[in-house]
Amino acid sequence: MSDATGPLSGIKVIDFSVMISGPLAAMQLADQGADVIKVESPGLGDIMRYLGSQKNGMTGIFANNNRGKRSIVVDLKQVDGVDVVRRLVSDADVVIQNFRPGAMARLGLGYEELAAINPDLIYTSISGYGADGPNSTRRVYDNVIQAASGLASVQSDPATGEPQLFRTLLCDKTTAYTATQAITAALFARATGRAAGQHLEIAMLDTAIAFMWPDSAMDAALLDDDVTRSPTIAANYAVTRFADGFASASAVTDSEFTGLCAALGRPEIAEDPRFVDTPTRIANATEMVAVMAEASAACSLADFVGRSAEHDVPSSAINGLDDLPTDPQVMHNEVFVTRVHPLAGTIREPRSAARFSATPSRMGTPAPAVGEHSDAIVTELGLDAAALRASGVIA
Repeated sequence: MSDATGPLSGIKVIDFSVMISGPLAAMQLADQGADVIKVESPGLGDIMRYLGSQKNGMTGIFANNNRGKRSIVVDLKQVDGVDVVRRLVSDADVVIQNFRPGAMARLGLGYEELAAINPDLIYTSISGYGADGPNSTRRVYDNVIQAASGLASVQSDPATGEPQLFRTLLCDKTTAYTATQAITAALFARATGRAAGQHLEIAMLDTAIAFMWPDSAMDAALLDDDVTRSPTIAANYAVTRFADGFASASAVTDSEFTGLCAALGRPEIAEDPRFVDTPTRIANATEMVAVMAEASAACSLADFVGRSAEHDVPSSAINGLDDLPTDPQVMHNEVFVTRVHPLAGTIREPRSAARFSATPSRMGTPAPAVGEHSDAIVTELGLDAAALRASGVIA
């Protein structure tokens, strides 16, 4: 059982989910103190155990999304296996599942069936397109939702107009964080007596659109014909090439533009009549971009980084993943924890981002081997682990 002291200490979560959207949500709850039991099926189980870099059968992506959990393997095709799960759920606070709509109900483990056992249950269903509708039964992955939600379109190459995909599982992860927030809100509603248990339905499509809309739709949200149109803020984002590296910087105000020119070693650019204030820079944007590109190409990255801090320019060198552990601010924030995983060996993980002053969270135990806790979990339920294992109900 979890011995965490976080804000969710005492909360029991049953995690049926696979891939990223559900497991990452459950891991966030574990980091905040919940006792999370991961239920896997015999055979393949969670496919993240097999994808990508691995050592001794433990992959990096599984370890990154499943720490702090206990693992039980249950054969849900057997009546006794379903009975084990029903016993697990009988005193649980949260269930998380991310299978296609209807899959859990066909096993007798849908919301209605489990709420009948435990009316206080927060049952969380994550799906690609939603519980119903024309695409609800279609199989999805993160890249598919990036396309369907419009995220790929807002990433379009400015030069060619060709849509681009984010090279990170953005939709899976934003769905996970949305689920975590919704679960804790439902737990709060339950704790304050405004509801008992309830069913949370979270679609990756809905989450991706909600994530994108606040800024990417700053123009599209205004529907009248007489709107004064302008590009979105992020439409102007670009990586700046220096003589020996890359950085990203923004200069929105006049003072920031003056500082940017000074950081490039070309303070006189800010005095050019074409660029002296925001209206003139907008009017002469093409010429300004060319001048600034020439200046940055002649400037070393180290010089720019040093001077940009001196002149209060919002900027950063482009860090690679290997740069992050030694970045001074990352080190100061103590973002990373390096420890030894029983299977994967030395592993680097980011701590949970939120800091709690009164109920501090802490990093959960390393991600479990498949079925690592099966015997212990069924024993806690008062069942005979040896008999269940002999009959193939657990593994």
